[in-house]
This record gives sequence, structure tokens and C-alpha cells, in this order.
Amino acid sequence: MASAPSARARLATAAGGARTLAREAARAAGYAARTFGSPGGLRGMAVESAWLVAHVASYPLGLIAETMQDPDHYRTDVLPPRMRSLVVSDVAAAGTPIILVHGIMDNRSVFSVFGRALRRRGFGRVHAVNYGVLTGDLRDAARELRRAVEDVRASTGAEKVHIVGHSLGGMIARYYVQRMGGDEAVDTLVTLGSPHTGTATAYLMPTPLARQLRPGSEVLTELAGPAPRCRTRFLVVWSRLDEMVVPQGNARLTHPDLWVEELELRDVGHLSLPIDPRTVHWVATALARSDARTDHFTRRSRSRRATNATMRDRSSPA
Repeated sequence: MASAPSARARLATAAGGARTLAREAARAAGYAARTFGSPGGLRGMAVESAWLVAHVASYPLGLIAETMQDPDHYRTDVLPPRMRSLVVSDVAAAGTPIILVHGIMDNRSVFSVFGRALRRRGFGRVHAVNYGVLTGDLRDAARELRRAVEDVRASTGAEKVHIVGHSLGGMIARYYVQRMGGDEAVDTLVTLGSPHTGTATAYLMPTPLARQLRPGSEVLTELAGPAPRCRTRFLVVWSRLDEMVVPQGNARLTHPDLWVEELELRDVGHLSLPIDPRTVHWVATALARSDARTDHFTRRSRSRRATNATMRDRSSPA
């Protein structure tokens, strides 16, 4: 007799779970209809499709590793500080090398537009790196990134670097900064559409690396842990139209020990984030901003609205 109530309880629990799942599915379907079916969403998907075709065409070129060499375009980092100050607002920022890190199953070609835009803005050293396509562990990729950072610092003589990571690249860089002491070398880390709290699409890829991007994974639990006195500033760009990070809000970064500034977009697909003009402008402006050296442990949070985007600056005392 005792088993009957237990069986009924299990059935009730299962039924409750099914109802919850149905509600979440309905909410997701409604969100998709409102976002992807809106005029902005349709434009965003059109741009995403066009960029996908262009990116596929340029993908083979991105397989060739980029060599560190003196660029042949106009540079500001070689100018004396007084002359450089006439071109950019922050002479230290303009001379800081920038390392670009691509996402999963991709290569440095995804940054072809982004890299050129940064160089035109006066950043003298912009270097894109490739990590192994068959990388099976985010931590291994973070160790590769650490070597790349050390190589760039050694070749340029720079004390600090900036890192821009798209998708998985942002997670690799974040692990390096938070768990491998990279905050000593990385001034600012920019993440573009990175699944900071995981993504449901990772369940569709049965690989060890994809499992690390699932919500609640061991790696994500590590990153959610304490990061006392982390010295790196985080610039987080995410989009409500992101089709790879699901739910889209998982690309936001909320951590009590980290200094985070956020740009929210509403009409940009996942792959298009590095080519969106608002992304490029916001990132370049933030990297060259003179108040970036302010002690972030004493800054107060502030927020402001922008057309078709939301910009936030969240800082929390350690």
C-alpha cells in the first residue's frame, strides 16, 4: 500500500516537470517569434546569412597562421607620446597590443573586418591567433593562449595586452585571466557572444569541448567561483538575436569580483557580432578611453541607453 502514494508522487513530479518544460518551450517559441520575426530581427538574419557566405569563402585563408611583423599601415604606437596624443585620447591604450581569439570550429578569418577597423582607429598592433580545431579541452586552449600572450609581449616589449574573444574564444581568454593568472598580463578582455553561463546548443554537440559549455559544467563552475582582486577589465557584447547562445542572456557576465561593462544589441546574429559597426565603435572607444585605468574597485555602477542597444557598466567592490 505504501508504494501507491510513492508512485503517485513520482507521477505528479513527472507531470510537473513536463508542464514546466512545456511552459519554457512556449516562452522560447514566443521569444523567437517576437525577436527573429521583427523587422530588426529579419535584417539581422539577412546580414548574418550574407556574412556566413562571405566568411565561408575566406575561411581557407584564415587557416594560415598569422606571423608577427611590423605592419605596413599607419601606426601610432611608434610615435612619441606627445605626437600620439594628437591622434588618440589615451596614448598608453593605443600602444597596447590586441590579440584576437576566434570561436569553436573557426579561425582568425572571422576577425578580418574587426582587425582592419581597429588598425584604422590607430591601434598599432593587432594580432589574430588560431588554436587547434581539434582542441578537446578549454583549459588546453587557455594554455595555448598564454603562450601566445607571452610571445606577443616578448616581441613588442609591451607590459599588457588586450584580448578580444568571439564565442568560445572569450571563454578561453576568461579562463586564462581568472584561473591562470592572466589578469597580470591582460588589461582588458572583450567577449563577443561568449556563453558565460553556458548554452543549450552545446547539448547538440557530443564532444568533450561542447560539454564544457553546457550550463553547470565543471569549467563554468570554476569560473563562477571567487576571483579576488582580478585586475582585468571585461567588455561584454551580447545580442538578443544570438542563435548560438541559448538563452541569449547567458552571454552576459555577472560576477561579484569582476569589473564588467556591457553592450547589449538586439538585432545582430552570433557570427555577425565582430562585423557590427556598433560593436567595433564601442570596443575601440572603450579600449582607448583614458579612464580605463581608474581603480575599478572604487567605481560606481552606471547605465545609459543607446539607440538599438543598451550599454551598462557594472562594478562591484571586492
